[in-house]
Amino acid sequence: MQKKERYERFINYFKNHSPDAQTELHYSNPYELLVAVILSAQCTDKRVNMTTPALFQRFPNAYELSKSSEEEIFGYIKSISFGNNKAKHLLGMAKMLIKDFKGEVPDNLEDLQKLPGVGRKTANVIVSVIYHQPAMAVDTHVFRVSKRIGLVTQTANTPLEVEKQLVKYIPSEYVHVAHHWLILHGRYICVARNPKCNECPLTDFCWYYGKYVKETQEE
Repeated sequence: MQKKERYERFINYFKNHSPDAQTELHYSNPYELLVAVILSAQCTDKRVNMTTPALFQRFPNAYELSKSSEEEIFGYIKSISFGNNKAKHLLGMAKMLIKDFKGEVPDNLEDLQKLPGVGRKTANVIVSVIYHQPAMAVDTHVFRVSKRIGLVTQTANTPLEVEKQLVKYIPSEYVHVAHHWLILHGRYICVARNPKCNECPLTDFCWYYGKYVKETQEE
């Protein structure tokens, strides 16, 4: 199957079945999403959502967070993986938001990546979710699923390589939602171990299914 057709079938399926896919992180403004995404690194969205209500009640904005301390912040996020580092990042992020950006979350990758704790993936999430820009954040789910389905080459070995290929072939108006399509499919169907191919609606064009699962079933 040609790559163009595979992308068309991928987009058409999710456009019809999950047109409004969204992040599962709970937030009510750009500041809260930025905090939640920083906390979500190597941690589940479920755990983050259990942690952020008390955190946001105590620190409802970047200004209040910037006046805190690493120790106090850690007390609210100690159940999060790498809590000590993330407390340091959150405090530094808040201080920079106040000092350099008047408390507003930037709308571009360059400025976002200046913030402590914000790498390219986090910055892509913010500009995609908040500002609906055609940015593709590549986490472990996006990396795994896009290769399994065959949207990107099997030789794409870095998140940046995967990001570039996805953005190249997915029409710009779908990039921000395609990010969620891939994440949610990887979280619930195309899981890392023992993918649920028997439940997957994409097997008719999936590279992984055609190469490994279907051949095994026919033997």
